[in-house]
Amino acid sequence: MTQSYGHKRPSHWRRDLRAVIRDTFLLVREFGWPLFIFSVAIIGGGLLYFELAQTAGEAVDGRAEAIYLVLSLTFLQPPGDFPAAWFLQTFYFLMPLIGLGILAQGLTDFGVLLFNRRARSKEWEMAVASTFNNHIVLVGLGHLGFRVAENLYELDQATVVIELNPKAELVDRAKDMGIPVLEDDGKRESALIAAGVEKARTIVLCTQNDSMNLQAALKARQLNPDIRVVIRIFDYEFAKAIGEQFGFRALSATGMSAPTFASAASGVDVTRPITVEGQALSLGSLVVAPGSRLEGCSVSELEQRYDLSVVLLRHDHDSDFHPAGDRCLSPGDSLAVLAGPPQISLLVDDNLPARVS
Repeated sequence: MTQSYGHKRPSHWRRDLRAVIRDTFLLVREFGWPLFIFSVAIIGGGLLYFELAQTAGEAVDGRAEAIYLVLSLTFLQPPGDFPAAWFLQTFYFLMPLIGLGILAQGLTDFGVLLFNRRARSKEWEMAVASTFNNHIVLVGLGHLGFRVAENLYELDQATVVIELNPKAELVDRAKDMGIPVLEDDGKRESALIAAGVEKARTIVLCTQNDSMNLQAALKARQLNPDIRVVIRIFDYEFAKAIGEQFGFRALSATGMSAPTFASAASGVDVTRPITVEGQALSLGSLVVAPGSRLEGCSVSELEQRYDLSVVLLRHDHDSDFHPAGDRCLSPGDSLAVLAGPPQISLLVDDNLPARVS
C-alpha cells in the first residue's frame, strides 16, 4: 500500500523545515560563485576606471568613489556627468552588460535549482548529504530498503540513502520525504564518505547481496569505529554468527520486517503499533546511553516530559515492571515504554550519547 505524506506530524514539519533550511543554505552557497565574479568585476572595473580617469583628467576623488560609480553604472544609475574621454564612456555601456549578465546567469541557475529540485545532479545530492550529522546511512533502496526509509521517516530520523541502481519512482518518493539518494556502490569507501558515515551514528545495509552488505559494514566500521551497524543477512545462522563475531546487529531477512530494521537503526526496539481509542501505540525498549539527556532522569520526570508510560526498568540484572516515580535512570539501564511514534522518536533523539567535539 502506498503511503501518503499529505498529513504530517509536527515533528515531520520541523524536520522538513530543517531540510528546507539546509537546501536553501546550499543554494546560497552555489550562488556565491556568481556573486564573487560580480564583486571582482565591480572592484576591478572601479580601480581601472580610477586609473583611466586620472589619465584623462576627469574628477574622481578616490578609488572608493570610482568603485561606487562603476557599481551605479551597472544598474543604469550613473551618479555624475557623462565623461568626455571615449575610453571612460565605454564603461557606461559595457558595465551594465557585464554586471547584469553575471547576475542574470547566477539568478537563472539559482532559480532552476530552487524550483526544479528533481533535475539536480548527483553532486547536489552529495552536497546535501554532507550537511547531515549524527544521522542514519541506509545502503540499498530496493523494496525492503524503501520500506525501511519510510519507517525511519515515521520515526523522524535523518537519513541518507546509497543505491547503485536506483528506481526512479523510489528515488522520487524518497526525495519527497527529504531523503537524499546517492547513486553509488555502497561498498566503495568514497560512497560511504559522501554519505557522511564518519559523522553518522548508524548504518543500515539492506541490499540483497550478503557479501556486499558485509563489505560495506566492515568499511563503515573502519571509517567510524563507533558506528552502529544493522545488517541484512538471509541465512539466520550466518546472521547470528556475524553478530557474535563483529558486534553487528545482524538480522535475518526471512523473519524481519522493515519496522524492525528501522527501529534497530534508531537504537530502539519497537513493536508493531496497535490502535487504542484511535491512537497508535507501540512498545519500545532501549538502553540508556552515557551522557544522554535520559541519564539521571527520574521515572516520573520521564513520563511527564515525553508523555509516555514506563512499563519496565532493568538495572543491574534486576527487572522492575512497576518502577517507582523517584527511580532515576543510569547508563546501561534497560527501559521499556508504551507510547506513540512521536514520543518514542523524541525519546530516541534525547538518548543519543554526548559527543566530544
